[in-house]
Amino acid sequence: MTLTENLFENLRLELRRGCLTLAVLAELRQEYYGYTLRKALAERGLEIDESTLYPLLRRLEAQGLLTSEWREEDKRNKRFYRLSTDGEQMFGQLLGEWQAINASISNIL
Repeated sequence: MTLTENLFENLRLELRRGCLTLAVLAELRQEYYGYTLRKALAERGLEIDESTLYPLLRRLEAQGLLTSEWREEDKRNKRFYRLSTDGEQMFGQLLGEWQAINASISNIL
């Protein structure tokens, strides 16, 4: 990988990081388990690796933004995630911030 390609990849990942958090919070306004969450995001054009998604889910839960519950479905235990009350409030705030930034960037571009 060339220096330019490496730099682009690093900057691309940095740009995606915050966007992924907002996208996950948005999707978790309804309940999902990890695999179905990945699938829902991918269907909307946002691919996310398991190695990125699961640590993000754990971090958001530790921050109090998500709740989770183990349940049996199809004879397998699965962990279901959903926004907590604090998560709903934080999502609203982050969405407002995202919309303001997006409008500013659109004006600049």
